[in-house]
Amino acid sequence: MAIYFDETNLRSDMVGASDGVSAADIRRTTGKALAGLKNFRSLCDEGRYGFPALPFDETTCRAIQRYAAEVRGSYDTVCLIGIGGSALGAWALDCGLRGPHPVQGEYSKDFPRLVILDNVDPVFVGSALESMNPSRTLSLVVAKSGSTAETISTFLIVRDWMEEKLGKKTNQRIVAVTSEKRGDLKALATEEGYQTFHLPDNVGGRFSVLSAVGLVPAALIGIDIRKLLKGAAAITNLSWSKDITTNMALRAAMLNYLLWTRKGKSIQVAFPYSNRLWGTALWFRQLWAESLGKARTRKGELVNVGQTPVAALGTTDQHSQVQLYMEGPRDKAFRFWSVAKPSMPARIPRVHTGFEAFDYLSGHSLAKLIEAERRSTQAALTENHRPNCNFVLDRIDEEHLGAFLQLMEFETAFMGELLDINAFDQEGVELGKKFTFALMGRKGYEEYAERFARYEEKRAAGVECACGHAHHHAPAAKKRR
Repeated sequence: MAIYFDETNLRSDMVGASDGVSAADIRRTTGKALAGLKNFRSLCDEGRYGFPALPFDETTCRAIQRYAAEVRGSYDTVCLIGIGGSALGAWALDCGLRGPHPVQGEYSKDFPRLVILDNVDPVFVGSALESMNPSRTLSLVVAKSGSTAETISTFLIVRDWMEEKLGKKTNQRIVAVTSEKRGDLKALATEEGYQTFHLPDNVGGRFSVLSAVGLVPAALIGIDIRKLLKGAAAITNLSWSKDITTNMALRAAMLNYLLWTRKGKSIQVAFPYSNRLWGTALWFRQLWAESLGKARTRKGELVNVGQTPVAALGTTDQHSQVQLYMEGPRDKAFRFWSVAKPSMPARIPRVHTGFEAFDYLSGHSLAKLIEAERRSTQAALTENHRPNCNFVLDRIDEEHLGAFLQLMEFETAFMGELLDINAFDQEGVELGKKFTFALMGRKGYEEYAERFARYEEKRAAGVECACGHAHHHAPAAKKRR
């Protein structure tokens, strides 16, 4: 297993002093980075944060493998019901290891498809149900809290859909992944006898891909989860190293911290040059955004910090985003992801048409072309003073992808240490959740119903805009008695 980190184009001697990191910047910040490593290690040793320990959890791995072996061949579809970190990790694994959607092989009991219901769009959910057969579906509901409104509502619909066909046998076709000792999903799963797996309380959703959250769906669709964990374990050991030159996660965090806080690069673009890594880019987007977008430091100082993550796909987005990246604001840092040994080189036929636009490509391969496109885009960005780096995976398999996901999680945690924020909470999304609970009539959220009513009254009263005109909104519909 080999992953390489090429930081050359982040340096000031490549992109200029105003946009790149100098050797002096690195020297001055190395001590701070190592202190962050030490502090994070202490917090993990205390049991505060648990994702670094996941690759070494043999008990969970064996239990998942045993269950997957027992049920294999009894379904052709795994329907995963979850949202955010409860879904994105599974999609990253499926996309990376079994092929990008929608060009995977024909599904069967030997090659079950993964259907992920991660939104409550009624047409999306209804269309998904129409595409599946409940007699050949294994449903997997994932919610750490056990009360996520989107997940629970969709699960109730899926369960009802299954019960219409399977009756009392439905409970044998449902798997739950949730907290071990709390939450209504756990209580229901125990009452109904669902096969249940747990994730540790000290592992948050966006850091949970290598827990049962990601491993259960991975095992059910035939991915070798032991190899995933082997790669992640290797990166974990490397990420505890105090050698800043070899610890990729710590070094990448330090360099991106400098670009962000010293050079004004407030946007981080993840740019995979592989469709198999597209799911990973969307997974990374959540990881970076929720972990690093924070109002306050650990000491309570108001900072409203955050680097906006963007996902772009090479070469596709060379034709939709790169114009902005080349000539727009110089507020972005770029991380390219490439694969040294793609599994399908795709040879271009040797032909002679007499047309230059065709003939110069003759005899090459798409693997060579996409690599040339990536190198050319990096060179063009560098000439335009846009700092960029490249993570190179030797190949995409279980070990490499497991390692790469763990690497990104460690980098995110180290970035949190450098910023002196808590990268593991998410207070910013809680208020919207509480308003939703209130609007849907959940008990205990009456205060938020009142706050929302005041918000609606303010909207209905009309707000004077900058042009001096009052804009009136239609009042909220009154509840029927």
